[in-house]
Amino acid sequence: MQYNHQTMIKKKTYKPGSAPIAQNKRARYEYFIEEEFEAGVVLQGWEVKALRAGKVNISDSYVLLKKGEAFLLGATITPLNMASTHTVCESMRTRKLLLKQREIDSLFGRINREGYTVVALSMYWKNAWSKIKIAVAKGKKTYDKRDSMKDRDWKINKDRIMKNANR
Repeated sequence: MQYNHQTMIKKKTYKPGSAPIAQNKRARYEYFIEEEFEAGVVLQGWEVKALRAGKVNISDSYVLLKKGEAFLLGATITPLNMASTHTVCESMRTRKLLLKQREIDSLFGRINREGYTVVALSMYWKNAWSKIKIAVAKGKKTYDKRDSMKDRDWKINKDRIMKNANR
């Protein structure tokens, strides 16, 4: 974290080329995250331009495993206004994910257990490649969500108390 001295606001610093494009903050609230994987995404040219402009939403997306391959469903990439007129821009199309075969087998084995699913957590740049972080997750019950909110509130209050104690 880096501080902006003019406004004293924390500013996250990222490694060059690893800044997040989109995040699914709701996934950590709705699910217990068991294991995370990094996957490449097969994109068309107009989609890469839209990603660079930040016009992507992965909050309702999930991963479907079919015939030994992984596909991302529900991710919306909004085409730019200046997209080519001869290309049909389908914003909600199914996109193939690039994973190693042993990772796909591991995902498939965990999915077949009761209550597990694969959700997208974040999309980011890694050098010149767009990557997506996916996770094997299990749904939370309502009381688990309340516990998460209570823990988050306690952390905020604890930080506030520690800040005032250091003055």
